[in-house]
Amino acid sequence: TDATRVPYSDIPAFPRSTAIGHAGQMILGNAGSVPVAAMQGRAHLYEGYSPQEVTFSIRVFGRMGIRALILTNAAGGINLSYSQGALVVLRDHINLQGSNPLVGPNDDRFGLRFPDMTHAYDREYRQIALEEAGKLGIPQHEGVYAALLGPSYETPAEIEYLRRVGADLVGMSTVAEAIAARHMGIRVLAISCVTNMAAGILDQPLSHAEVMETGERVRGTFEALLRAVLPRMAQLT
Repeated sequence: TDATRVPYSDIPAFPRSTAIGHAGQMILGNAGSVPVAAMQGRAHLYEGYSPQEVTFSIRVFGRMGIRALILTNAAGGINLSYSQGALVVLRDHINLQGSNPLVGPNDDRFGLRFPDMTHAYDREYRQIALEEAGKLGIPQHEGVYAALLGPSYETPAEIEYLRRVGADLVGMSTVAEAIAARHMGIRVLAISCVTNMAAGILDQPLSHAEVMETGERVRGTFEALLRAVLPRMAQLT
């Protein structure tokens, strides 16, 4: 309510998203009684940004005093128990993007040189998300997210490899932001929307149009879940 919208272009040094469907603005306001800062659009490594540029927004949020972060993404489903449109709470990730936002000199104002990633995705937040999903009648899923560089979609052979090493989902974002957030001591919840099944799962080509269509179809359900988890997360911070 009474939200303030700030285009990324008005924020010094803030990277601008070029991905289709990313509005490129920050929204400041309240979700019920919870003050929130939300991003409409993110920067990706495949756009040519460095890991530090991709996570610049997280650094800004951390310096603003934000202590809880919800990351969302569109992902390809590898786990055959998922259906298109499923919402999956991330319990871990596999970083195959070939980069890390912490490479280079460590800024001690942000955090330790070698941050622990055993619980990258907060266990209490995950439990809250699963409980609220159940109350809303949303199938409860947890999974491991594999992050690849993109922008090309994965090959069937790559998907088979990811399945064998324990990935349930695949995408091109989220992990760098999660690492930077944990570096700063920010607690993280991440939720994927399975917008398509990964290459080789179904006998059909992948397209960004399919991703957009599925995302729009489950938008209301996704928003309902976020509104349900926010007050409970706020009580823990």
